[in-house]
Parts: sequence; structure tokens; C-alpha cells
Amino acid sequence: MNKSSVLLSTLMLTPLIGTTDTLVSALGLWLLFILVISAFSLSMSLLRPRILPSTHLLAGVLLAATWTSCAELVAQIWSLPWHQHLGIYAGLLALQCVVLEHAGFFRRARVERLQLCALFGSLLVSVGLLRELIGNGTLGRHLSWLAGAGQPDWQGWLLIADGGLHLVTLAPGGFILLGLLLAAWKAWHRPQPSL
Repeated sequence: MNKSSVLLSTLMLTPLIGTTDTLVSALGLWLLFILVISAFSLSMSLLRPRILPSTHLLAGVLLAATWTSCAELVAQIWSLPWHQHLGIYAGLLALQCVVLEHAGFFRRARVERLQLCALFGSLLVSVGLLRELIGNGTLGRHLSWLAGAGQPDWQGWLLIADGGLHLVTLAPGGFILLGLLLAAWKAWHRPQPSL
């Protein structure tokens, strides 16, 4: 593992823990991630051959900040409660773009890029789903926020009457749940001892 892949993995951990308290936040951040990464990739691929290699970082920072700001403005217009629920984590997408560009992510094959986006999205959605189920006792709470402004707020399906274990919706609970999921993954894929 090289330094850029470690940095990339730790930067993806921040939105994974920060925005997955509900399924809506996880889905919303994944949609923003796909939009910003796609726009950044397209614009940087058009710009990269036309600028000096010494200015790639500056151009990448400017493009990433521009596309992230545009995506945040569209999210505010689309649904203000959803954008407010995402908090600062939508702004971290610019940093993700710059780190991905520095790691050479956009020069890889399209299949590898799609795999990373799909893996990040499936992690966001599955952790968001688990945290909402365990923490709030609901499924699909505020899902109408993604449908846009003016939609009536839908509270989702209530599965646990008393609300669940609220620690899981906080950041420490997200780390605990992620640690338990990683431990279960390791235990499941442990090689069987030979007799």
C-alpha cells in the first residue's frame, strides 16, 4: 500500500462516518460524489493536456472547488433540509477530487473508477441503512428530501417503537459499528485450520 492509497482511504472514512447517520444522507452524499467526480474528471481530462504539469495541482484545486460549490448550490435549491443535514461533508468532495487526481485515479481504466465509486456507494448506503435501523428504528426516514423541495416530509417506516439505540447515530457509534462489521468480515473470511 502506498501513501496515496492510505490517504485516499482515510479521507473516504470521514464522510463514511459523518454522513451515514441516515439512509437519506448516505444516498445524497453518494449522488453528490458521483456528480462532482464525473464533472471534475471530464473537465480535468480536457484541461490536463493544455496546461503545464507544474500547474496541475492548482488547476485541480480550482476545478474541484468550483464543481463542489456548484453541486452544493444545486443541493440547496433542490432540498434545503437535505443540504443542511449533509453539513460540511459535501464540501469535502473537493478535497476528495484533488486527492484522487494526485493519486492518478482519473488516469486509470474506467472499470477501476466505476468499481471504486460503486464500492464507496455501497459502503455508504449499507452503513447508513444499518445506522438508521439500529439508531432510529426507522427505514427511509426523510426520504422525501431527495425528491426535492415542496414534497411533504415522510417519516419512513417505523420498525422500533421506542426509537432504537441512539448512540449508533452519533460518530462514535458509527466507528463502533464499522469496527464490528470489519471484525465480522475478518471472522467470516478467516481460513479454516487444517487438521
